[in-house]
Amino acid sequence: MTEKTLVEQLAGFTLDSEFDQLPPDVVDECKRIVLDSIGCALGAINEPKGRIGIEYGRMTGGSGGDATIIGTGDRVSVFGAAFANGELINTLDADAVLPPGHVTPYVLPGALAVGESMGASGKELITAVAVAHEMSYRIGKAMDYLRDVKDGKVSPPPVYGYSSTVFGATAAVARVKGLNKSVLSHALGIAGSIAPVNSFRSWSEHAPTSTIKYLMAGALTQAALTAAHMGELGHRGDLRVLDDREYGFPRFIGTRRWEPEVITDGLGSDWRFPAEQSYKPYPHCRILHALLDSLTEIVEANDIKPTEIDGIKAWVEGFVEQPLWVNRRIEHVHDAQFSIAHGLAVGAHRVPPTKAWQDPDLVFGDSVMGLMDRVTYEVHPDYVELISGHAASRPAKIEVSARGRTFVGERRYPKGSKSPEPETTMTTDELVAKFRGHAEGVISASDIDHVVDAVLKLETVDDLGTIMSRLGRSDG
Repeated sequence: MTEKTLVEQLAGFTLDSEFDQLPPDVVDECKRIVLDSIGCALGAINEPKGRIGIEYGRMTGGSGGDATIIGTGDRVSVFGAAFANGELINTLDADAVLPPGHVTPYVLPGALAVGESMGASGKELITAVAVAHEMSYRIGKAMDYLRDVKDGKVSPPPVYGYSSTVFGATAAVARVKGLNKSVLSHALGIAGSIAPVNSFRSWSEHAPTSTIKYLMAGALTQAALTAAHMGELGHRGDLRVLDDREYGFPRFIGTRRWEPEVITDGLGSDWRFPAEQSYKPYPHCRILHALLDSLTEIVEANDIKPTEIDGIKAWVEGFVEQPLWVNRRIEHVHDAQFSIAHGLAVGAHRVPPTKAWQDPDLVFGDSVMGLMDRVTYEVHPDYVELISGHAASRPAKIEVSARGRTFVGERRYPKGSKSPEPETTMTTDELVAKFRGHAEGVISASDIDHVVDAVLKLETVDDLGTIMSRLGRSDG
């Protein structure tokens, strides 16, 4: 009997995973992911990237469709809705984090749109989300990682990105559609062959940088939908695309490292993604969160006003010495999401970390821009040693000079990650509060309450449309 290829094994995992067999922590994590992602999307509808995503979703999705663009109430095709919702989830850069980096804006929108169009249940969506995140996590861990080190030094890969999430995204769509194992195998083979290029490093090396971010979420959602539909319509995929290191996906996507045993070891019985699933309290690149935790504690405990701050010095993660993060030219609200200096300047203003952080009056205001000039940073001297101990480790140190004193803060684990420090885990109540902060003023208070309750009880929802129908704009 011929040994199954990796895509065939992944297809088997996708279809063999049943809701009733999912561990409770997996089910809980999937509901948290869905709630957090919808909230991030709602908070983004007035942001430039979000508005563009909505308009393109309308252009490609037509009218009178059966899938909803979050925050608008527009019903368009699944292709249009998935594109727009992927862009919306990722716009604020407040969406969840999981190796290889960001996963949810790529893998959730297609399943959500197809699920709504088919009247799928909450259980079906949870199962699709679980499969997609586990698959994306495992494939991501089998490849190069941005935080890789070599010989005790930071060693970011020359080619990097989130293109590998196309497999999880395709699996999620296929799972909701009920495709059989043979069709799904071919769909995954097709997905590998049409995956977008890994352009992350080019994006990070040029500042002010492209506003597509990482890899355009909307484009990958459409690649996944295409792969699933092409498989369903009868196209044959490359079943060996993940097995052939010399000519297959590992080679043409640009990874230096390929460890396929990470993908298959315990697949289906050992669910690994929940342990490294992180949430973002701040709408800013995750590299700054431990610093923002410390900064917030300092300025709030001592009631320090921005005008009192003479300087902020930070010790940061080793891989961020690239133009994207050291950039000080803030020409677009997008630039503010990654600049170390600007992010710390905003954090010192004690603005609630919701969509308010993207308000142009704050981003480009004299107070923030002036304080930004008083921010300096260097690489944390123990960065490599500290990150090797635990996956959630993001060592950071900060000094705030104000009132003739120096206030010092230090963190190893940022809020939002599961770590040896229990208080860093973001509770469901905290995620609900974050959701409300992003949704306020976009949908009505009663709809906010309904969506929160429905998503936290997602396994009891018979038709996803009952949730999506509550995500139109409030008339108030």
